[in-house]
Amino acid sequence: MDHDGSMDMGHADHETMGKCVVCGGDLDEKHRLKGGHVHSNMIDDLKKRFWISLIFTVPILALSPTIQELVGLNNSFTFTGDLFLLFILASFVYFYGGYPFFKGFYSEIVSRKPGMDMLISVAITSAYIYSSAVVFGLNGEVFFWELATLIDIMLIGHWLEMRSVMGASQALEELVKLMPKKAHKILTDKSTSDVPLAELQINDHVLVKPGEKVPVDGVILDGNSSIDESMLTGESVPVFKKVGSEVIGGSINGDGSVVVEIKKIGNDSFLSKVISLVEQAQSTKSKTQNLADRFATWLTIIALFGGFITLLIWLYISNFGFEFALERAVTVMVIACPHALGLAVPLVVAVSTSLSARNGLLIRNRASFERSRNLDAIIFDKTGTLTEGKFGVTDTVSLNSEYTADEILKYAASLESYSEHPIAKGVVESAKDRYDVENFKSLPGRGVKGKINQHDVMVVSQAYLKEINNDVTDKSIEKLFSQGKTMVFLTVDNVVVGAIALADIIREESKEAVTNFKSMGIRCIMITGDRKEVAEWVAKEVGVDQYYAEILPEDKAIKIHEIQSEGLVVAMTGDGINDAPALAQADLGIAIGAGTDVAIEAGDVVLVRSNPLDAVYIIKLAKSTYRKMFENLVWGAGYNIFAIPLAAGVLYSVGILLTPAAGVILMSVSTIIVAINSRTLKIQK
Repeated sequence: MDHDGSMDMGHADHETMGKCVVCGGDLDEKHRLKGGHVHSNMIDDLKKRFWISLIFTVPILALSPTIQELVGLNNSFTFTGDLFLLFILASFVYFYGGYPFFKGFYSEIVSRKPGMDMLISVAITSAYIYSSAVVFGLNGEVFFWELATLIDIMLIGHWLEMRSVMGASQALEELVKLMPKKAHKILTDKSTSDVPLAELQINDHVLVKPGEKVPVDGVILDGNSSIDESMLTGESVPVFKKVGSEVIGGSINGDGSVVVEIKKIGNDSFLSKVISLVEQAQSTKSKTQNLADRFATWLTIIALFGGFITLLIWLYISNFGFEFALERAVTVMVIACPHALGLAVPLVVAVSTSLSARNGLLIRNRASFERSRNLDAIIFDKTGTLTEGKFGVTDTVSLNSEYTADEILKYAASLESYSEHPIAKGVVESAKDRYDVENFKSLPGRGVKGKINQHDVMVVSQAYLKEINNDVTDKSIEKLFSQGKTMVFLTVDNVVVGAIALADIIREESKEAVTNFKSMGIRCIMITGDRKEVAEWVAKEVGVDQYYAEILPEDKAIKIHEIQSEGLVVAMTGDGINDAPALAQADLGIAIGAGTDVAIEAGDVVLVRSNPLDAVYIIKLAKSTYRKMFENLVWGAGYNIFAIPLAAGVLYSVGILLTPAAGVILMSVSTIIVAINSRTLKIQK
């Protein structure tokens, strides 16, 4: 548990994740601290192996009789010992370039989850052993060109996919800028020093100035202020804090400076959460890639079984002898691993990750991202998601004929311009002109006062008016209260002359986003910890299908589970710590980039621009991405469906037999189509 009872989603994930999907290493503290460096080295290694293998592949192709025949250069590079040189070059590519796949093959065998690496290993090993036997006397054709090109294609596929995942995590590191990197630590001589959060210890004292984000969890030792905890609790109204009050890291300090004693560090710190965030980005794996692995498993079975059956049938029904039957069997096993399959998913992953990152859509969990193509309902948090999370003036009411609405706003803004309170900022931003103010004084938790034009002027809450027996009743005021809006009152010489209503400003894009989702047949629901009156007003303004108000953080997750139990695929969009359990529960958690680090950790996708419309784009991208992956896999499968029977010789009786040269052409066409198809992926807006 973290932050006074809210869940530390990132840390919980580490305890259950176990292994890093990217490198297979244990997700211990050392891995979390050095994971980015380790994975970067892995990418460099794949890149190095690809380029070196590619260099060796060039002479392998030039020396291969099949390729010479294909390009019309029969015997052009023939010389004494050419096959032995070909064998040496191919052996280097087989062992050096094939090492990552042999390592993966071993892991798949140990985990009893055969996949792509097993298929690649079977294909290149069959080609290598058979071709080596041909070099040393067996009658047949060499397949060294096949294993070399297959290794090259698979290496670049792995390289592209890992680079795209690392690219997303590097973009996620930019989110560090959304949180303070340093804190004002109070030293023993009462001076302050700016230090990194990682250097703070429990019981250290830090100064939090007006408008700054609270860097740590702790207790106020000195001062008082209104703290904006909307990202943490869902309540849009700032909370007044005084000595002894608890503050939460990530909340925003308001109008006063406070001294905070630190109560939590270590795994609860910002640094640890950022490391966790990057680690999760590196350790995700595509659900469709798993589908490709399952497809590869079946191809492996088909290759081995098909090769064995081909060998037996040709031995039984023909007089061509063992060597011909063996060549057909090996051809089947080699062709069973299409080059296009190695690029089918990685190319789309690379393109979609690049597209999303350029458009401020950071994909952290590809499995959830791709599952969202079947989305039935999307649930929005209110504060900071559908709304901006800051106050603005919605209504100004005159209660005295001598004061117009504009003048009431001018008086209020003149006083509030001296305050750092979020409500004060909302008033100030809504007024154009100011009066000069004398004798300004803040009334903590109540309002402000001062002298304007020789009059005693106050901007205060209704609670304070009741304290001084100066309460006001008016139908227009009651209506605004019923909408859940925050009210402040202007008094001049102790007479209430006007009222100003403020509310969390609704984002301009929210209505358009809801309209778009509805047009896609997706149900729109709002869920919030805020008051029912506020929720009802926002729901009507934005146009959601239904809403739930005054929902506790743990109940948000329960509510999502209830909706999921109806058989619906559900997405959740939120920005606060109170949204973290719900984001984790949803089939797709969409975290707002300007939100808290805990919410970002719990989300599967991060919207850097905090624009609800980006949630629409991410769903459209998920649909397009999955479609491209499926199309690519179909091309890969189509190659096999067509090539394997021909390679086995089912049409030999009518004079049709797939030669290795013809296989090269089919393989190349399939690979080119997959590459071109992947590049056509776009975000529909």
